[in-house]
Amino acid sequence: MEKVKINLDLILPDVPDERDACVKRIVSAMENQNGIDKAHIVPETDHSKAQLCFHYDPDIIRIEQVQKLAQQAGAEITNRYHHLLIEVDGIRHQRQTRLIETELKRREGILSVSASSGGVLMIEYDTSLTNEKQVYENILKIGLRIIKKSAEHDHEVHDHDHDHSHDNEGEQHEHSHGGIFGKNTELIFSIICGALLGTGFGLSFVQGISSIIPLSFYIGAYFFGGFFTTKEAIEAITKGEFEIDFLMLVAAIGAAILGQWAEGALLLFLFSLGHALEHFAMEKARKSIAALTELAPKTALLKTNGTTKEVKIENLNQGDVIVVRPNTKIAADGIVINGNSSVNQAPITGESIPVDKEAIEDENIDIAKMDKLDAKYRVYAGTINGNESLEIKVTKVASDSTISRIIKLVNEAQTQKSPTQHFTDKFEKYFVPVVLILVVLLCFAFLVIDEPFSKSFYRAMSVLVAASPCALAISTPSAVLSGVARAARGGVLIKGGKPLEDLGMLTALAFDKTGTLTEGKPKLTKVVPLNGMKEDELLKIAVAVESLSDHPIAKAIVRDGKKKLKDQNFPHANDLEAMLGKGIKAVLDKDTIYMGNLALFESLDNNKPGEEVTNDVRKLEEEGNTTMVIRKNNDYI
Repeated sequence: MEKVKINLDLILPDVPDERDACVKRIVSAMENQNGIDKAHIVPETDHSKAQLCFHYDPDIIRIEQVQKLAQQAGAEITNRYHHLLIEVDGIRHQRQTRLIETELKRREGILSVSASSGGVLMIEYDTSLTNEKQVYENILKIGLRIIKKSAEHDHEVHDHDHDHSHDNEGEQHEHSHGGIFGKNTELIFSIICGALLGTGFGLSFVQGISSIIPLSFYIGAYFFGGFFTTKEAIEAITKGEFEIDFLMLVAAIGAAILGQWAEGALLLFLFSLGHALEHFAMEKARKSIAALTELAPKTALLKTNGTTKEVKIENLNQGDVIVVRPNTKIAADGIVINGNSSVNQAPITGESIPVDKEAIEDENIDIAKMDKLDAKYRVYAGTINGNESLEIKVTKVASDSTISRIIKLVNEAQTQKSPTQHFTDKFEKYFVPVVLILVVLLCFAFLVIDEPFSKSFYRAMSVLVAASPCALAISTPSAVLSGVARAARGGVLIKGGKPLEDLGMLTALAFDKTGTLTEGKPKLTKVVPLNGMKEDELLKIAVAVESLSDHPIAKAIVRDGKKKLKDQNFPHANDLEAMLGKGIKAVLDKDTIYMGNLALFESLDNNKPGEEVTNDVRKLEEEGNTTMVIRKNNDYI
């Protein structure tokens, strides 16, 4: 037997990861082929992508045939099984996601659903049984409102009338779901519940007041504290699910039956407050993920026939030319075809210092070759242009840009549950019915033990309250979503709950570039004079020359140099000439001053820097510094 490995993304380009059901299908399909003994997945590592490994008999089947069969099977599966990543409104917490998943899986043709409390659905469906339009209609039927359709299928799927009516339906649902105070209704209800409980409890100590008055406050607290809990418990029971909401409700009712209205109201207050704070945490996480979409501008300046007009970035096509003005965001991934500038890439790549960009010589270069081009020619949507205008040839449409793929990764990560979430889901599914059965049995303890029914019932209610795993069920999804969203806002992409939990077991971290750990604002760290030059004199020359430039490194040298020299008079340089990516040249008191990296002096003339200078530069750069060498006429100073 021999082995062959093929990258999974070459065979199934649209699957989110190796755990997808389509991967199991292709493994099964290939194992049934004559000459192939075994097929399995080699998981993704830090050094390689996920791969499909085939064990085959070269006497029966050739390696070319194995590869061809894998591609055919992959194309067949890709054509039949489609994935949708959809942003929706109407999901308020993690427990609701299980009901949504159960409800959608019952619909014909929908094979798998993963819902995130952050408002993202990952759906896989069989095109032989249903279609994209029906999937969207099913989502609307269960009371969710679609905010954004799948990035992979951005076209409209309804006619105008359908879209309009569906949107209305979604809006009505949102209003009824949020309640009279909008999205903060549950929090306000919880606060009212606490206020009524506190008032009723205070009044119960007032002498001569009727017991009906505090009781009426407790009943009011029950209404406001139990409103959403009751609503959600009923929704769950109608779908055949028992959840901790139901346990809480039964416990509160039991407390009321025992006459312990204050205890029951306190229970509902704490539970409703927990729900409301969870919902608040989810909303905050959603907003930080939504902030990613603000990185890229909504419009671009399209250049056609020598004139420019503003268009939406969705209307840009490959090959279009856009104009990017100084100090504005770049609207699309592309190649610079005209102009030179430094671009701040920190929002996308984390690069701490702006990267110099220049125009490519052959502007008719094949767009497919963009990824192989030097970084100085390539730009990304969401990055910020420096002080010069650029003309950029668009290489990727808006939905496929680097920033769009980052947003898609974050949304996919939300739908991947952590091991703890999987555990709590399974735990709750079996735990709640078991607790209910135990509580019913405990109610009849008075038949075995010599005690009144009220005592048995009170014990049963105590067990019910103590057994409810509220903290586990409420805190886990909130923590995971908030963690993923907060990291994304800081420029760190976490691929789901499991990697997030794995962070707790790390003993070492490795960072690949300085910009990850620094502020991204250059500072002058060291001045090294050569050939008898004094430090202050050298600094004056550097400040005079760099004050003519707008480059971020030049600004840092001028700012920190002036601070170091304090109130001294500075000479004035002139005749600035920039050599992009290498440095600058200027005239100071009839002397020609060159400032730049080693590459500038290697290409300038035969007067190269000596070994001592080169060694000093290398040593400083190994320590993480960016160095600028200065030459006055022919002397390195």
